[in-house]
Amino acid sequence: MPSDSELANQALIEENSLRFSSFSSSDAVTLGLSIRKRFRASSRHAKGKGLVISIEAVGGHTLFACTVGDLGAGMGCVSLDSWCCVKGMIKVVNRIGHSSFYVEKGMAAVGKTPETLGIPYPEFRCNGGAFPIWLENAPCCPIAVVAAYGGSSQEDHHLVVTTIRDFLTKANRNSAETQSQR
Repeated sequence: MPSDSELANQALIEENSLRFSSFSSSDAVTLGLSIRKRFRASSRHAKGKGLVISIEAVGGHTLFACTVGDLGAGMGCVSLDSWCCVKGMIKVVNRIGHSSFYVEKGMAAVGKTPETLGIPYPEFRCNGGAFPIWLENAPCCPIAVVAAYGGSSQEDHHLVVTTIRDFLTKANRNSAETQSQR
């Protein structure tokens, strides 16, 4: 099992390598639906777990939002608390500029808590699953945040990162095909 330091380092590498050449509201919908589809095919969903997905521009505009699972208060259900968790994770990314998983594992690696760093809970949630959308040519700050909350910090982070990686691979392949046809 990797240490918190190793997990934080891996999350930082992912942030630096998963950059978009552009990102539109249409891309947000496609990415959000891809996360939904991947989760629905997962063992977590098969076991009855639910998920909340949100993609927001840094200015706070919602670009995509959905739930996977039933609304209510049972196994696999998503609730208002799930939405509060997603909002709190997005706030962490907007405030710090790094994925919520990187923040969570980075703090754990150095023995810090959100409270010791002045990150108030529950307004801010240092759980994995929220990831910054960076543009390749705009290194000053992320332009959006994609977040998924299903109750497992590491699995939520992995779900988002894997889907972004596949999204970018497909976008790069499509771009190369378009350029070769010219």
